[in-house]
Amino acid sequence: MTDLVSHPVPAAAVERDERDERTVRLGDIGIARENLRFNEPPDDDIPTLAATLKAAGQLQRLTVRPGRGRKEQPWMALDGRRRRLALGLLLDAGEIDADYPVTVCVETDPARQAAAVLLTNTAVPVHVADIIAAIGRMLKSKLTVPVIARALGYAEIDIKRLAALAGLPAAALVALKAGRMTLKQARLLARLPDKAEQAELAEAALDGHGFQDWRITERLDEGRVTSRDRRCALVDADSYGEAGGRTEADLFGELAPVLLDPEILTDLWMRRARAIAAVFEAEGIAVHVTAGPEPDLPDDLEALGYVYGGQLPTDDMARYRAEREAFNARADAVRQALAEACDSEAVDAAVVAMIRARVQADQTGCGGRVVTTMVMWPAAGTGVDVRCYTPEEPEIEDAGSIDSDPSDRTSVPPVYVAPEAPAPEPDTDGVNHALHGVRTEVATRGLIRALADDPGAALTALIARLFTVLVLRTHVARSESALAILATGFHPVDGRVIETLDGEVRQRLDDRRAAWQASGETVIAWVHALPHGEKMGLLAELTAISLDVRETRTTLIRRSARTEAAELAALCGADITLHWTPDAPFLQAHSKGLLLGMLESMGAEDERARSLKKTELVDWVAEQAASRSWAPAGLSWAGPLPDEEPVTTEEDVGADVSTHDDDGIGAFTVTPAGEAALGPAAA
Repeated sequence: MTDLVSHPVPAAAVERDERDERTVRLGDIGIARENLRFNEPPDDDIPTLAATLKAAGQLQRLTVRPGRGRKEQPWMALDGRRRRLALGLLLDAGEIDADYPVTVCVETDPARQAAAVLLTNTAVPVHVADIIAAIGRMLKSKLTVPVIARALGYAEIDIKRLAALAGLPAAALVALKAGRMTLKQARLLARLPDKAEQAELAEAALDGHGFQDWRITERLDEGRVTSRDRRCALVDADSYGEAGGRTEADLFGELAPVLLDPEILTDLWMRRARAIAAVFEAEGIAVHVTAGPEPDLPDDLEALGYVYGGQLPTDDMARYRAEREAFNARADAVRQALAEACDSEAVDAAVVAMIRARVQADQTGCGGRVVTTMVMWPAAGTGVDVRCYTPEEPEIEDAGSIDSDPSDRTSVPPVYVAPEAPAPEPDTDGVNHALHGVRTEVATRGLIRALADDPGAALTALIARLFTVLVLRTHVARSESALAILATGFHPVDGRVIETLDGEVRQRLDDRRAAWQASGETVIAWVHALPHGEKMGLLAELTAISLDVRETRTTLIRRSARTEAAELAALCGADITLHWTPDAPFLQAHSKGLLLGMLESMGAEDERARSLKKTELVDWVAEQAASRSWAPAGLSWAGPLPDEEPVTTEEDVGADVSTHDDDGIGAFTVTPAGEAALGPAAA
């Protein structure tokens, strides 16, 4: 049916305001002999086309030329033969008469007449909202989806999608045609089951208040579990279906399938996880498996995690790092096994090996204390994630108590005692406090001048002091050091070490600490003996670890610190994506609106993401960011470019009124102007 079928207008086509459009009598329209299908007999679908014309009316204009001579009608159709035949069928049946009004475009230029014949259709496409309304009228006229699909020559799924949009309130279609709502937003609105809420949102968009996508996505998210759920890493679609789990696919093919039986998904994941947990329970570890809130654990358990440098003896720290690397390698092996859809036994074996590596690393990190409890929950990448616990160490009352048994005491690594350089004893005989103060003051001023005249020695002194304060964490008080320089390492109480960022710097400094201890020298002597390149590298590491541009509140913006950070970032060409992209712990603190804004910023916007639950969306954003080596602009200290766009806020995302839209679904094409084409069809 060409009334509902059109093609995008060619570049050479006549603009809308230059076309001669008029309404003429049906009886004055014939079919031009130059029409490419002039001699073809009417096809079997002409009656169905006539029925759709009667139900929906005429949407697409016929392209005609003036008649020539007495043997032709006043207007001859160059494009629209099937529509003219269908209207003739209605005329013969008495449904309409010869005066039935038909809208046509008149072409008088020979070149345009040839284009109308050869290009199938040069008429301006109708708006997609008109097509949706026409489908609605057809359905109200008792035409079924298969009949409409056969008349138009398209798949039934495409007609079902338009039929779903035809059920929207009238205000929604008006807003769609007026450009106040995009086709993507209309599809989102159609998913809402509440007609009253549909009308409310459509009226708000029509009145120019924007379209509140967030209200719909939040409503759809309530209680919805999709195939992106973290439990699905261990439970594939086949296992879920075989267990009786039902899946609902999105009509528009944009959102992830919804799992209608989440209790079956949970049961399957719990069975699989408990089988893995049984391996460790047989070894005496208490394992709590949960797919929901974390269980309540005894108060005397201590959670194990990342170990900072210097908390362990050198050999234990080296062993801990090696075991952390082994754990990371086995986690990668699990991800690969899940990605390649290996059999369940192979995946479970890889997961067990990963957990063993985690337990071993955590036990080494806590000084050899035994892991007695684990909590296991779903994870997107590795199927399961675990946290290890060990009993808190009892306080040792008195090392000299006669009741204490040396064999029961926890072994404590020997404390390294740093050597000291010889120093002159103060001459205090017959000297009161005031005089001693004067003498030491003058001596200090003399050393100040000497250091100022020797940059090399001053550099040694500075590095040694920073190393003592930031790495050895000793002699911090002014009275215990010749240099009054104070520095603080970056250690937020509620923060976490990111291994590829500050974790790498901390590891380098731990290696420096080990090298200093092995030298048997004082800090100043050891630093002074370092080659210049090593000395400057150590200075860079110490300076870097003392950086702190953290702001704990949005009302406590540290302008000066930000200015310095921007200068430093420019000096060293800082680019956080060289070593890290947003991961799940970082993204979890963001709202869904901000996460969706991140996808848009990185060019990975996907309608399916709006239907994801928070945990699923976090995993999706992390995956997309990693594949694009992307990080939010807010993590860069570079200043804004002169023509930079304003930063998208959560409120902007929630009130999205963007005029950009995709090309629709299936065979339906939507132009930037909102005009629609259903694809090729016989004219």
